[in-house]
Amino acid sequence: MEPMFRCTQCGYVHEGQDAPDVCPKCGAPKEMFKRLDDEAAEKIYASDITNDIHMEIITHAAAIMDLCDEGIELALDPPCVGVFEKTMNAAWIMKKRSKAEIAGHVGKGKW
Repeated sequence: MEPMFRCTQCGYVHEGQDAPDVCPKCGAPKEMFKRLDDEAAEKIYASDITNDIHMEIITHAAAIMDLCDEGIELALDPPCVGVFEKTMNAAWIMKKRSKAEIAGHVGKGKW
């Protein structure tokens, strides 16, 4: 496992044997980076895959919502519109759940 360094200015996490000379996100100098201990680095590595899965769920939920909008606009008949509305609400909930989970990961330093 590569060492990890976190920018104390913006939170950017860098993997490598040494901190970068300049933070790629905020431009802070190398001195503003703190090396993460093994436990903190392991949390980041372990959560990387689940964070990506949550982002994918968010993307798919947004696409479902767009499709539902199309179906609602067609207004074929009330039961059909009702299905699109219910599906849109369900997709909105899925999207918000995954966003909340990512926020929880970030709050625990797992990003």
